[in-house]
Amino acid sequence: MGRSLEAALVFGDSAAAEETLASLGKQGQISQAIVLNGQMQHFAAWRHEPLANKEQVSGLISKWLFPEPTVQPIWHQGKQIGELRLTALDELISHFLGISILVLTGSILLASFIALLLTHSLHRGIVAALQSITEVVHDIRENRHFSRRVPEERIEEFHLFAQDFNSLLGEMEDWQRQLQAKNAQLLRSSLHDPLTGLANRAAFRNALAELMQNEVDHQTSALLFLDGDNFKLINDNWGHAAGDKVLMEVASRLMTFAGKRHLAWRLGGDEFAVLLREVRSEAEVQALCQALTEQFLPPFNLHNGHSATLSLSVGYALAWEHATAESLQELADQNMYRMKNQRIQQTLK
Repeated sequence: MGRSLEAALVFGDSAAAEETLASLGKQGQISQAIVLNGQMQHFAAWRHEPLANKEQVSGLISKWLFPEPTVQPIWHQGKQIGELRLTALDELISHFLGISILVLTGSILLASFIALLLTHSLHRGIVAALQSITEVVHDIRENRHFSRRVPEERIEEFHLFAQDFNSLLGEMEDWQRQLQAKNAQLLRSSLHDPLTGLANRAAFRNALAELMQNEVDHQTSALLFLDGDNFKLINDNWGHAAGDKVLMEVASRLMTFAGKRHLAWRLGGDEFAVLLREVRSEAEVQALCQALTEQFLPPFNLHNGHSATLSLSVGYALAWEHATAESLQELADQNMYRMKNQRIQQTLK
């Protein structure tokens, strides 16, 4: 195109230049083409004939976007001999603008849709993470379940928070376990005699209260009170260390006798109590009392090269004959002292 117009300008052939411009216009890309000579004077021109009103809007758009035509210099042997001024076709510009707007609108809509999906997914992730954390915290607060853990989350911030929170829960679980173990130890200490390991008087009171409330056990139990007859003599002759050894051996023999069926307590000093269970007659209780007495016939090793004997006075009371724990204890205590007095009388004779 440039060479055709170059030749037309060199030879001053405006008709040839117009033919060249007309062939360019037939391609449907320009609305106007003007060729100026070296003196910037009109040399040749071609104009597109628009339809009546169809291209008015397109023309306004073209003038708004491209107010000036595109200028292309025409050279001959290194010297500018003219220039070509081209104005794009209004419909082409409108079409390009329409396509651009459609593409831009589609891109915006697509980006908005993707952003909406991402936002929705992120929102669900945040809500799910908060629900998981809330559920765990609520369970811990209400039920003290420190073994619960927050599940791992996809969102990095919540994932890091869950790790730190779970570490804290682990420490709290260890603290709770230690506290429970310590409380259990304290409870056991409060209900057991430190010397013999038998349950103490506080545990004895609790057991009697439960016995009187349990109809089945109340009808099939008997209470024994036991007291050492010559324990003071052992303490006076061999010292308190030997006395402690004897008390520990008494407790051991009582636990052997009680087994899993009966219960035994140390009430203080050389006083003990046994609750016989699953007994249904006084004769059965008396037989068990005799068997218990025989447990203490073997001498006690004092671990100092000496041994000593210790007899126990045993008094019993049948639980089903009493409505209160107080009357049950009172009768068992009276019977025990009656047996002790009988032993003393026999010894004096």
